[in-house]
Amino acid sequence: MAIASPFGKPILPTEAEAQLSRESSRILASHIAPKKSTRQLKILEEDGSEQTVIVPAAAFHLFVDVLSQMAQGNAVTLIPIHAELTTQEAADLLNVSRPFVVKLLESGELPHRKVGRHRRIRFEDLMNYKQQIDQQRMQVLDELATQAQALNMGYD
Repeated sequence: MAIASPFGKPILPTEAEAQLSRESSRILASHIAPKKSTRQLKILEEDGSEQTVIVPAAAFHLFVDVLSQMAQGNAVTLIPIHAELTTQEAADLLNVSRPFVVKLLESGELPHRKVGRHRRIRFEDLMNYKQQIDQQRMQVLDELATQAQALNMGYD
């Protein structure tokens, strides 16, 4: 799981961690209760001591999701919705170059604020932009598929 720094280089889980995550996520997922607002977990230490903790159901679901991703060998990073990103962090999340992100900021397509000479982008704004771009891409793909079908190009 990658959380050394909020946006540091992801660290992939080892095979042993993936296997342990697979078993743990399967067991915990069987205890998801849709109508419960909290879940109670018992922590058992190696010395036999134990402690019970009550967590919100949403946090329990998130924990199961993290384990499921690790089970698939994926690195996981948690980012608070109100986090502010540098242009490089935003570029990494969009999988584009930093200069491309700077152009988005300068053109006004992506909101930002300046801290001294540095630009900061709210994570929420970045995800809204990504969702908008993804929707536009899907619309273009749908149009291309429709055209291909109309031209009898073998896409059904």
